[in-house]
Amino acid sequence: MTAFNSRVAAGIGHIVFNKPPVNAFDSHEWAAIAAEIRALGRRSDVHVLVISAEGRGFCAGVDIKELGAHPERIVPVNKGNYDTFEAIHRNPKPVIVALHGFVLGGGIGIAGAADIIVASDCAAFGVPEVDRGAMGGGAHLQRMFPVQKVRYMYFTGEFIDAREAWRLGAVEKVVPRDELLTEAMVIAGKIAAKSTMMVQLAKESLNGIEDGDLEAKYRSEQGMTLEAYTYKDSQEARDAFNEKRGASFGEES
Repeated sequence: MTAFNSRVAAGIGHIVFNKPPVNAFDSHEWAAIAAEIRALGRRSDVHVLVISAEGRGFCAGVDIKELGAHPERIVPVNKGNYDTFEAIHRNPKPVIVALHGFVLGGGIGIAGAADIIVASDCAAFGVPEVDRGAMGGGAHLQRMFPVQKVRYMYFTGEFIDAREAWRLGAVEKVVPRDELLTEAMVIAGKIAAKSTMMVQLAKESLNGIEDGDLEAKYRSEQGMTLEAYTYKDSQEARDAFNEKRGASFGEES
């Protein structure tokens, strides 16, 4: 079974995550997702992209079990994340994400890199990186929410729901779960009907006037993840998560 599938119809490229139970991807799967997003963006018959998911939630991020067993794979995992988020943010075509259930870690990166977010009323956003012994997601979360909200979420690991995300301006619409994909496709159809060249220029222009360099910010975070992996607390956090127990942290020098 593949971790995702894709199709093209009426000018809309549609990627669907489908890796039970939680859409948590390993290093190879992240690389494949990035490659598919880029490939769709290069197609002349694709004017806009939609990313949605099956299962209990949109995306739980990286496969912590892979990293728990093979911490050295943090480098290809980091690259897969970076490439996926860049493929969305720098894609010549607008990218709409349709979010439901949990949106964690790499799911936050995808959402924060996207152009338009539609969420179901069951969606919840979180960055439990501190509890998983890693860093990352802050740059993309800060593209969605104010600085202090991002820091509160990051330090506490607490979630915010779709209605709060809408109140803070990150989400275009909140709809019932069974209307989520329909709503995303309606928006995609509006964009697909316009001049592809003009929309591409508009996206390039809007990316150009953003504050700072999103990819450089995320690269800095990834460096902090590599540093985190040199500490015992990072391994203990991953082990505790995989073993479904409370973590026990000691003093580190």
